[in-house]
Amino acid sequence: MLRHINNVAYYRYFEAIVVRFQMQEGGVDWVNDPVSPQAVESLCRFHRPLSFPETIEAGLRVERIGNSSVTFEIALFGEGDVTPAATGHFVHVFVDGVSLKSHPIPDAKKKIFEKFR
Repeated sequence: MLRHINNVAYYRYFEAIVVRFQMQEGGVDWVNDPVSPQAVESLCRFHRPLSFPETIEAGLRVERIGNSSVTFEIALFGEGDVTPAATGHFVHVFVDGVSLKSHPIPDAKKKIFEKFR
């Protein structure tokens, strides 16, 4: 049994954080929205190991807003820690649900992203 959380799990945490943010704050409905975000890039930098059953806290901010893409900066912390155990980013590109080609971020969603910059 590993004492630390495997590196693959960090990416799962990142994805869960971004998806939850997109759904709760960004109003994204992957099933019904004609334009929705797709992950095109992710990165994780490991600063110290997290271990099981440690409680993990997370932070997210919008790092960059482009015409059709948004970059989220993410940090994972051990419970109560002020220094992150891991940092990284996730890039979403908005695509048309039919053509699957990039599409400008809807203005309403851009306004929401601006609040978290």
